[in-house]
Amino acid sequence: MKTFFHFFPDHFSHFCSFPPQQNTQKTAPPPPGIKTVLVAAAALLDDQGRVLLARRPPGKPMAGLYEFPGGKVDPGETLEGCLVRELREELGIEADAGSMRPLTFASHSYEGFYLIMPLFEVTKWTGEPTAKEGQQQLEWAPASRLRSYEMPPADLPLLEAVEAAARSRAVPGVADAT
Repeated sequence: MKTFFHFFPDHFSHFCSFPPQQNTQKTAPPPPGIKTVLVAAAALLDDQGRVLLARRPPGKPMAGLYEFPGGKVDPGETLEGCLVRELREELGIEADAGSMRPLTFASHSYEGFYLIMPLFEVTKWTGEPTAKEGQQQLEWAPASRLRSYEMPPADLPLLEAVEAAARSRAVPGVADAT
């Protein structure tokens, strides 16, 4: 069976220490000839154990669902470079690519394409995240409540790793909304 590393070998040479995914949701491999889409996503974590979620705007596929910010990786672009660009475009922040840490990944067969989505932990950025694209809404979600948000199927297997990362970031004594 091929892993997502086989599809995009140039993008994943630094992921050798990628933690194993605890994915209980089984996804069938893509049918022959289906388009494979590589999307880099970010789990922006604050010191209160919260995670930034973006709500997909009306008129887009999966409108109204919450997701981790990010976007499609352009040809010749690194995963971290993609996230720096996407977070600037979507949220108006400057993320520190050097501090991004691969957290986990998901793959999912959607109608018409096969998604591969590496997720990075992002803890250093400048600026205040602000919705820049359409009617997109942003919400700082307590890690303990992530599962209460409606999300696309590909995001669901990422939640366990994000919850653990957010718990490890929470600073004792800082107001916690969990």
